[in-house]
Amino acid sequence: MPTPQQLLQEIFGYTAFRGAQQAIVEHVIAGGDALVLMPTGGGKSLCYQIPALARPGIGIIVSPLIALMQDQVDALKQLGVSAAFLNSSLDAEAAREVYRQVHNGELKLLYVAPERLMTEGFLGLLEWLDEQESIALFAIDEAHCVSQWGHDFRPEYRALTILHERFPAVPRIALTATADAPTRHEIVERLALEQAKQFVSSFDRPNIRYRVTQKLNARNQLQAFLESEHPQDAGIVYCLSRKKVEETAAWLKEQGWDALPYHAGLDAATRQANQSRFLREEGVIMVATVAFGMGIDKPNVRFVAHLDLPKSMEGYYQETGRAGRDGLPANAWMAYGLGDVVSMRQMLLSGDAPEERKRVELQKLDALLGYCESTECRHQTILRYFGEQHPGDCGQCDNCLEPVDTWDATQAAQMALSCVYRTGQRFGVAHLIDVLLGKQTPKVEQFDHQRLSTFGIGHALTQQQWSSVYRQLVAAGFIAVDMEAYGGLRLAESARPVLRGEQSVWLRRDAEPVKRRNTKAERGSRLREAFADAHDDPLWQALRVKRMELAKEQGVPPYVIFHDSTLLEILNRRPQSLTELGQISGIGQAKLSRYGDDFLRVLEEAANGR
Repeated sequence: MPTPQQLLQEIFGYTAFRGAQQAIVEHVIAGGDALVLMPTGGGKSLCYQIPALARPGIGIIVSPLIALMQDQVDALKQLGVSAAFLNSSLDAEAAREVYRQVHNGELKLLYVAPERLMTEGFLGLLEWLDEQESIALFAIDEAHCVSQWGHDFRPEYRALTILHERFPAVPRIALTATADAPTRHEIVERLALEQAKQFVSSFDRPNIRYRVTQKLNARNQLQAFLESEHPQDAGIVYCLSRKKVEETAAWLKEQGWDALPYHAGLDAATRQANQSRFLREEGVIMVATVAFGMGIDKPNVRFVAHLDLPKSMEGYYQETGRAGRDGLPANAWMAYGLGDVVSMRQMLLSGDAPEERKRVELQKLDALLGYCESTECRHQTILRYFGEQHPGDCGQCDNCLEPVDTWDATQAAQMALSCVYRTGQRFGVAHLIDVLLGKQTPKVEQFDHQRLSTFGIGHALTQQQWSSVYRQLVAAGFIAVDMEAYGGLRLAESARPVLRGEQSVWLRRDAEPVKRRNTKAERGSRLREAFADAHDDPLWQALRVKRMELAKEQGVPPYVIFHDSTLLEILNRRPQSLTELGQISGIGQAKLSRYGDDFLRVLEEAANGR
């Protein structure tokens, strides 16, 4: 039986394990249970794939999403590994063929949906395999789905404790990219992993640049961001509502971007077609609700943009983690405003969820608001939330790259809070700003608010600046949003010392909006140095064209042939033989044999000036 190191190099084309991978692999091969917390792009799949290949029998991987299974199986087949999946996308004949392969010992890895695993027929198959001592391991991917406090709760995951009850001798490995302490505790409890060894990798994604900007005209701000930094790149734009998804996708298309919508309200065929285009083509932008993303294994997503506030820090971390899975530079950009806070609170408080769950979700939202308004290093703030330390000064976030300008807003805060109080703690921010600026609107006159002492006292600040003050006072907890009063603002207890002059308030000064560039000649001028040169190199384009040609022949996404990071290494090293090409990270024996000559031919033609 080959060693884990041999499997890593010969099949996957990597010379060394990363981080805790080797310790996890050796622990599971030895028969131990494991709980693995590793960020997206950190190499979680290798942690169960290599043990499944090294141990006798078949590895059973529980996965919640059809797209994830398809991607993983396609990638494994390219590596020469026998793998298959069982889910609702297969017709009866195709499913029977998979069962036949399992019975005949022809597969090393089988991906299965939790609903399929729980059927008596499949459990019967597992019992038969167990009697033959032919189950290598159980892997439970996206394990946070088991937690009711998690952001992707899936009730069917609760039944997976049956694996421990019926097959106690088979090692289990549960994996997730996102889990705070309460979620981690529930994973352990619900999956009976009390005796499992926990491997917690760093949550830091140093290749991602985080930025949060004040929401003014979100579409134009997004357009400026795309033009300046991602003129030809694949990315994801997240919106809160289905309607906004469709409107934003249509608007981007009108502006010349290759944009597609994705949300649960679209019919299955449209969702599948759009997802397939995003995975298989270059430069496609997916505009989506959070229905899209979990299990999407596209490594060269260069940006994730949020036009609306996510529900929690876990959701934000998970969604932004879909950018830069290949380790190359990527952006996480978010436009955020007070309206987002009101909308999200309304969403969390509506519905039939238990009060305890609503309370926890509001706490998670408050943590995200604190992140948005923080003047500290973004990487440091994110890691602190997950219980990890970071020294700050990351050089990869807006706050570190452009030091935050703060100002003594004590007097402005007192005016804003006093206006909330004197108007009866029942109005939204737009009306409060009208009162402060002394505007004689019909609503002001209807409630006789022109007679208040706060009427017209705020001329020193603009409407935009007052909006920033209120947004930050809400995020800091001085003002609460009263959902029963249709989003009206009311004072929190913490506002008292500010109004009494016992506590000062410092707020961040929002940057002035940057006008959008209009000329095509300026597009891409701020692409990051490490990646910019490649885009301008004819050989880079030739390598990408060859990759796309091979991907279409194979019927797989381009990144299944080679990741961008592998192409970049080919570009920089320019190997002249199969031996040299085989030394490049990400090129195992199967891919070298299958594609090596094609790419060497591209390199030779470039060298000869053809």
